[in-house]
Amino acid sequence: MLHKTPRVLITDLLSEMVIDVFSKYGIHVDFQPDLGRKKEKLYKIINSYDGLVIRSVTKVTEQLIDNADNLKVIGRAGIGVDNIDLKSASRQGIIVMNTPFGNSITTAEHTISMMMAVARQISAADRSTQDGKWEKSRFMGVEVNGKVLGLIGCGNIGSIVANRAIGMKMRVIVFDPFLGEERATQVGVEKVELDRLLERADFISLHTPLTSKTRNIINAVTLSKMKRGVRIINCARGGLIVEADLANALKNGMVAGAGIDVFEVEPAQDNVLFGIPNFVCTPHLGAATMEAQDNVALQVAEQMSAYLIRGSVTNALNMPSISAEEAPLLTPFVKLAETLGSFLGQVTDEEVKQVKILYDGHIADLNTRALNSAILAGLMRPIMVEVNMVSALIIASERGIRITEIRREKSGIFEGYIKLTVITETETYSVAGTVFSDSNPRFIQIKGINMEAEAGSHMLYATNRDVPGIIGKIGSIFGESGINIANFYLGRDKKGGNAIALIELDDKVPEGFLSILRNIPEIDSTRALEFDL
Repeated sequence: MLHKTPRVLITDLLSEMVIDVFSKYGIHVDFQPDLGRKKEKLYKIINSYDGLVIRSVTKVTEQLIDNADNLKVIGRAGIGVDNIDLKSASRQGIIVMNTPFGNSITTAEHTISMMMAVARQISAADRSTQDGKWEKSRFMGVEVNGKVLGLIGCGNIGSIVANRAIGMKMRVIVFDPFLGEERATQVGVEKVELDRLLERADFISLHTPLTSKTRNIINAVTLSKMKRGVRIINCARGGLIVEADLANALKNGMVAGAGIDVFEVEPAQDNVLFGIPNFVCTPHLGAATMEAQDNVALQVAEQMSAYLIRGSVTNALNMPSISAEEAPLLTPFVKLAETLGSFLGQVTDEEVKQVKILYDGHIADLNTRALNSAILAGLMRPIMVEVNMVSALIIASERGIRITEIRREKSGIFEGYIKLTVITETETYSVAGTVFSDSNPRFIQIKGINMEAEAGSHMLYATNRDVPGIIGKIGSIFGESGINIANFYLGRDKKGGNAIALIELDDKVPEGFLSILRNIPEIDSTRALEFDL
């Protein structure tokens, strides 16, 4: 038991059913749903609580966490944790939990509703009719029966949308690098590449988190590849669509209609899409049903109670299932495992078929289940933000990813290391790393090339031919662009052969910078990498 009488503070509006859940476990609850807007008062009292329950209003900043010496767990009733400083919480030893599946049905149903509203121009027809007009011929719609629905992303919500669409006799195609063939068959969808989806779909619906790979995935270029008259739905995340490009496509008739629930900037009070006749929008209502709000409230209360009373952890974003005894030893290797997975997740574009994990030396004697979860969470998080160390193994299994684990005694110069290999349809990618006395993850091999590089929060990865002058060219471009290099790590397989560079930067790689580097003839590929360290 972590606390004789745990105290929990609720600072956002939630179903009051949550109070009953905490109370049945003997946990004291203070329900102050307006406190999330009163940060100075919240700062003063937060130190009195073991748990904090929030939705989207309360901002859990570094300053708040610095005032929360006794806080052990933060529960977010919902998926997104953009309003929580996850790094500060982790540094303070505070577990951050979310409820990734509580509003899936609600969001999927809203997607279907938006699709139907766009297909039949319901919003515009409603306004016209209530204005006293009777413009029956103006609002000619289309059936969804027999049409092709293209889903970009087929996780929990996407698979529910697919199920509902198939029930309406639509044909569903999916682009999702992490969706295995077996899972696709179970859901009843056809897996395709993105360009093929864009060419074939009559309706396109987005069901992917906002990451560096998915930001602006719908833009002028991808719009130009779509059928003329396509209809686009986004109830996932703002930032997936370049709104100005969509507006132009709606105005010129390339896109026949769009239904948008989420925007790049929210609240969306002035937007380039507003006022376009064939555009339907709602104010981020995807999860806004009574059932969904009850579900996430009850789920977060049960999870937090289980931790505060029994010490068990569910749906934690910054901690795997680790016992109190093994935590001090295992924690740095969990971070290493997650970093290795994140590296390959950010450099691999194709569907992952198989993951091979080698534990060498003393690491092989640790709780490798937790390490496996950390690797998979890191690997999939660039595509699926909601994945965490608890759900990673289940999601990987559902997506048909085959996992192989090998443990062996010390075989080289390192006391222990982890080697991760990812196999796709056409490629094999590998990375290895270890932890030294400073507990920081270090890369020791990439693509079979030995090197030693300490992981940093902002890095750039490049592959190139080993020729004279390449380092100087890269350095000059960074200097001319005003980008400061913190560390520069190199490796090669042989003289004049293949070479790699890992460059640690003080800040994120700026937009458009990679295209400048790619103009260097000797460089084969570049990637901007972000690590949560």
